Amino acid sequence: MAIISNSTLSNKIGTLKEKSLHAELKSWFKMPGDKVETTIDGYIIDIVRGELLIEIQTQNFSSIRKKLEFLLKSHRVRLIYPIIQKKWIICLDQNSAHLTKRRLSPKHNSFANLFEELVWIPNIILNPNLTIEALVVHVEELRFNDGKGSWRRKGWSIVDRKLVNIVDQKRFHDPEDFLTLIPKSLKMPFTNLELSKALQKPIGLARKMTYCLRKIDILKVIGKKGKAFLFDLNLI
Repeated sequence: MAIISNSTLSNKIGTLKEKSLHAELKSWFKMPGDKVETTIDGYIIDIVRGELLIEIQTQNFSSIRKKLEFLLKSHRVRLIYPIIQKKWIICLDQNSAHLTKRRLSPKHNSFANLFEELVWIPNIILNPNLTIEALVVHVEELRFNDGKGSWRRKGWSIVDRKLVNIVDQKRFHDPEDFLTLIPKSLKMPFTNLELSKALQKPIGLARKMTYCLRKIDILKVIGKKGKAFLFDLNLI
């Protein structure tokens, strides 16, 4: 576990734009000979490795959709996306910037949470020029009690997120890659509720997953079970 000193915590105040997680992932992926922050076709690219463009996206995919659609017309793109499995929340005092509390968030994500973002780019998921590399990561999130944050956080603002560890990674390019995210315990055909239970995830995520998998022709609707759609594999 990373240990952050009080001096480091103090330096984080007012650095919301610094985006440490993005910078740390860029440093982790960079190889000798790579170019960073290079302009290609009017867009700034995180890492350019020969003819491969590597983009690191720590926020939602809606903000990068147009950029991807344009670049994929003539470039190979690898999209790096960190999925936070464990997050330690570090709370800082408003006046002294001293640590007041450190706790582990109860929310734990997995590769299946990738579909929360894939719903923003369903039409380019299987673009032959696109590879998505999902990382399962542990992070520390620094929060500052300035009264300007979300009401859900009771006014606490997120100051920064720092990478603690990368615990797993998986690339998605072909339909078979996404098929691996359907739990083996799930019996076919299935409803969104049954998928939700197999994933041990909210039904909203199950709906996003079946929507995306239908868009890339992995799943098809074969009927209904009561009022719920029944999904099955769309095998040729």
